[in-house]
Amino acid sequence: MAKILVIEDTQDLREGIIQSLNCLGFETIGAENGKTGIQLAKMHFPDLIVCDIMMPEVDGYEVYKTLHQDPDMMVIPFIFLSAKADRTDIRKGMNLGADDYLAKPFTTAELADTITSRLRKKSTIVDPYIAEMKDATNQISALAYQDALTKLPNRILLYQKFKQALETAKKRQQAMAVLCINLHQFKSVNNTFGYSTGDLLLQAIAERLTKLSGPENIVARINADAFSVILVDVSDKDFVENQARAILNGLAQPYWLNGHKILVQANIGISLYPSDQSDFGKLLSHAEMAMGFAKQSPKDSYHFFQVEMEAKSMQNSLIEKGLTVALDNSEFQIFYQPKINLITGRIMGAEALLRWHHPELGMVDPNVFIPIAEKTGHIVEIGNWVLKTVCSQTQIWQDLHPIPFKVSVNLSAFQLRQEGLVQTISQILNQTQLDPNCLELELTETSLMEDVESAIAILEELKAVGIKISLDDFGTGYSSLNYLKRLPLDILKIDRSFIKDIFHAPQNATIVTTIIAMARGLKLRVIAEGVETQEQFNFLREQGCQAIQGYLFSPAVPAEQFEAFLAEDKRL
Repeated sequence: MAKILVIEDTQDLREGIIQSLNCLGFETIGAENGKTGIQLAKMHFPDLIVCDIMMPEVDGYEVYKTLHQDPDMMVIPFIFLSAKADRTDIRKGMNLGADDYLAKPFTTAELADTITSRLRKKSTIVDPYIAEMKDATNQISALAYQDALTKLPNRILLYQKFKQALETAKKRQQAMAVLCINLHQFKSVNNTFGYSTGDLLLQAIAERLTKLSGPENIVARINADAFSVILVDVSDKDFVENQARAILNGLAQPYWLNGHKILVQANIGISLYPSDQSDFGKLLSHAEMAMGFAKQSPKDSYHFFQVEMEAKSMQNSLIEKGLTVALDNSEFQIFYQPKINLITGRIMGAEALLRWHHPELGMVDPNVFIPIAEKTGHIVEIGNWVLKTVCSQTQIWQDLHPIPFKVSVNLSAFQLRQEGLVQTISQILNQTQLDPNCLELELTETSLMEDVESAIAILEELKAVGIKISLDDFGTGYSSLNYLKRLPLDILKIDRSFIKDIFHAPQNATIVTTIIAMARGLKLRVIAEGVETQEQFNFLREQGCQAIQGYLFSPAVPAEQFEAFLAEDKRL
């Protein structure tokens, strides 16, 4: 069956030609403009091209010249269509090398005769080499537009399929939905079971996703660990929600591969046509934005795109761009929040907290820019700068004031995974001549639980150097006593959420008392965060908590103000 590409910007005429050729037994492909026609010709390598001359932007002559720059395309018969039966038009087309010319209007019989004649003529000159080249081109085309591992369409072919579905949706006044599906922590599958098992899992997910979505919808792989589904006939938002839940539930069922039981968690971002956008690029972008928000929620969740997300995404892009120059422009500053000994009431140390004054956004919350810095990798350079700055400042204070104290620095999960972390910190300590016993590193439970065995090994190396290790926000993460006993810790920090309602929520008082008693049994010091009232102070001291930090004494302040506290020996 011959494959014919019809390039015609008038929709009714294009569809009429396609219908006539289908009835005659040809396989047909339609393109609504010259640019799309060029793309489809290179993708499908048709047996013949029927092309209108008068089209906006890229006309038929330009289509012909562009395609015939490729030697493989020169063997494809090319028939021009035009409403202008002018000899100069005919002469120009023939001079370029066109095979034939049809003046509008024409009958189906005239079209059929012209096409049949040109295909017959072509068949007499096509030798085995040309046929072999065509097969090779088709194979290359498949690689270019199809995901090699899962055999699903890739992002490029997904766009073409959406365009075709959009024409149908407009005719039938149907709504559509674009879903972006992200696999949570897929890299851990490769790291745990190996890349061959990871590949088998992706293939199994692709097969399951295709079945879950149904034959009428479009499934594609758009990234290493992300897929997309286009629901082509959507009745309402509830229908899309039901589909999203069904996909999440289906993907969550166990996979048995190479003797391993593997569980997959996913998140879905959703955008809707026509309520969100009609342009596929923007619809996909909106779905990806929504997916990013879904990833911040519990696993196996979905989010619809909202206009506010676009503003948030633009802000994140501005932050991401700003992080590349923030250090060079001296936009970062370290603030210090005092830690107070509950027995003496004096400063015993401080927590170093990073602040960023963005030139356009003003002060940016660390909870906003730190995750972006981790995603982009800037956290390593920023983290090293923080350590050098804090260690240098702490050494200056140690020289000025006889009171021994420690300064703590937060270490993210991303930094903990970096190769050479212990060596980098040791070099900074040597350069600043700071006693390692004066430095504390604070980590959260969640960051340690990502890879417990590796974390334990790294923390033991840091302890061997003489650095103290603090577990931050204790009680909000895994809180496993089994792991707690194994971790080489020195300090537990009780999260401020328990301190805030200590007198209004009896369970919080119980939790705080239990943590203090447990820490005493493990020979760990306890610091309570977020202490704002004298009543909280008194309760913690009575329970045996060794230290506090919070607004009762002082918020985090610039180095100059903290140094003034030290000079006046400020106490509670």
